Amino acid sequence: MNRDLALFPEDNIGNALWQMMIDGDDLNQAREIEFSVLFSSEEAALKFGKLLLENNQKVSFSPYEDNADFPWEITAYPFVAASYENISSYQNLLESSAEPLAGQYDGFYCAAV
Repeated sequence: MNRDLALFPEDNIGNALWQMMIDGDDLNQAREIEFSVLFSSEEAALKFGKLLLENNQKVSFSPYEDNADFPWEITAYPFVAASYENISSYQNLLESSAEPLAGQYDGFYCAAV
């Protein structure tokens, strides 16, 4: 199978999606994808969570023990197809929205469908 670099660029997102496709995942099927953003203060995390909630996003808020400098995590759960465009666009939106609050994007996860 040849990798179409337009659909699966050689970066973290493209590599993850390519591996999912090789493993037999139907990437066109919508599913909940988890996107995490870390914050240095509880207040900043809650402000970011509120912003997402105001935009009708499903979110969770929790302590994050793996990073002493960013001990608070907001996770957003959009329901979309696992495409490069969907994931990279949502990541960019989270990064730009978290920047004023000094949030640090921490990655995405999606289960196979």
